[in-house]
Amino acid sequence: MLKNHLRRDLQWLKRQARKDRRITTALLAGLLGAWAHQLPAAWSAPSSPVLLALSAALAMGSAGAWLLGAYFVSRSLRVRREPAEELRWIARISRGKEWAFCSLFAYMAWWLLHFLAALVLG
Repeated sequence: MLKNHLRRDLQWLKRQARKDRRITTALLAGLLGAWAHQLPAAWSAPSSPVLLALSAALAMGSAGAWLLGAYFVSRSLRVRREPAEELRWIARISRGKEWAFCSLFAYMAWWLLHFLAALVLG
């Protein structure tokens, strides 16, 4: 009876991890596209050194979080053979999702910074 419950819980965790991996992959791809679209225009506009430093820090933070999220998702592509490996696989996907959302929030802060700077300065 206990084995059936554990097996069912593991199956539920794996289904949730597969959903999370799809969400994370879509989020990472969307962030990459958003940065590719926004970044060239943002660096061409002249601005104050403080704004430039904040902008660079947020961009680097987002890039670092994006790389960590992509690393954890890419590590989840390996074949799993044992239940312990499956639990590590689930943990990697959840860590990748956390880092992807950290990258998203850094991008949103960067965008908000530029939006408010354009309102105030322009």
